[in-house]
Amino acid sequence: MTTPDAVPLGGPRFQTEPATLYREMRRDHGSVVPVTLDGDVPAWLVLGYRELHQVTGDPVLFSRDSDLWNQWENIPADWPLLPMIGRKQPSILYTVGERHRQRAAMVSNALEAVDPFELRRHAERFADELIDGLCGAGEADLVAQYAMLLPVRVLARLYGFPDEDGPGLVTALNDMIDGRERALAGQAHLATSMGQLLADRKKEPAADVVSRMLADDSGFSDEEIAQDLMVMMAAGHQPTADWIGNSLRLMLTDTRFAASLFGGRNSVAEAMNEVLWEDTPTQNVAGRWAARDTHLGGRRVRAGDLLLLGLQGANSDPQVRTDASALTGGNNAHFSFGHGEHRCPFPAQEIAEVIARTGIEVVLDRLPDIDLAVPAESLGRRPSPWLRGLTGLPVRFTPVPAR
Repeated sequence: MTTPDAVPLGGPRFQTEPATLYREMRRDHGSVVPVTLDGDVPAWLVLGYRELHQVTGDPVLFSRDSDLWNQWENIPADWPLLPMIGRKQPSILYTVGERHRQRAAMVSNALEAVDPFELRRHAERFADELIDGLCGAGEADLVAQYAMLLPVRVLARLYGFPDEDGPGLVTALNDMIDGRERALAGQAHLATSMGQLLADRKKEPAADVVSRMLADDSGFSDEEIAQDLMVMMAAGHQPTADWIGNSLRLMLTDTRFAASLFGGRNSVAEAMNEVLWEDTPTQNVAGRWAARDTHLGGRRVRAGDLLLLGLQGANSDPQVRTDASALTGGNNAHFSFGHGEHRCPFPAQEIAEVIARTGIEVVLDRLPDIDLAVPAESLGRRPSPWLRGLTGLPVRFTPVPAR
């Protein structure tokens, strides 16, 4: 049953003023907030740092098994959030216990085998190609023409996709993650593409991520591997694209990072880390399900209730961020990659960081006098409470020749 004062998880304030919105939620409701999803579906949003640590650190009480959800009878077949909150999805996201640990090992091993020098070469080459396509114009949208295209091109190459499949995968992933009317169509396109790649690699293995997962001896089915590849592609592309865009925005608008625009490479890493704390691409994650009645943050949580992981809310929890205005420096205790046994695998984090940092450094190397082409306050965000990314980043610069 929906709580009378539940907060709708949607609306323009998630785009325009999320920090203020999370502060108000915490003030009015505490660290565990009653919210409603599309269709007035109830859930809890965990905003407290300690409470989120508790939820993500106890996979038995707060399970990833979505079959536990007590709302399935109220969920229509065309619910737009089904790609994000699925039932009986045979992916790593919803596997629990020992089987999950085996599965996580398969994914980590396949990603860990990626040669870091090869990864950097791919990222630099694709980044340079994208810059070549816009550097002569003197102006560009670094989200639409660059950040939104780079991660998926690199990941597609690592997985084994032909380069020409990249644009269709970008569109499908964006539709799926935004959770709106095109979400199910995007999921279908991605599933078809993954199925075809899997079939191709079974016939002709290669030195890529897909072939390594197929060669794993843990006994996972083709469908399970295809689902995991979809999860990896979605989790690897969009947040990394937003990491690039949000970091470039910070460097172009915050005087603390002015050195980044003039060759100060240390400040690139500092800006990227600051974004993970203050403007993290993955704002909220669905989710966990209570395995039994319990209490969390002063709230009575019923068996089968859905708990959403409020990563950005926890990152800005005043109980742990006593001086929110201070630079975070080398502090990596944020929740932006999750926590516990379902956190983002470490090799995946490394790949995302290499792609994002390379993408940012290529922009600064190739377009050294880059500047915003519009007022900073006019920059818009995508309409999603889940992922926080720019709809555009218009810039201007002195035209330079392609390489």
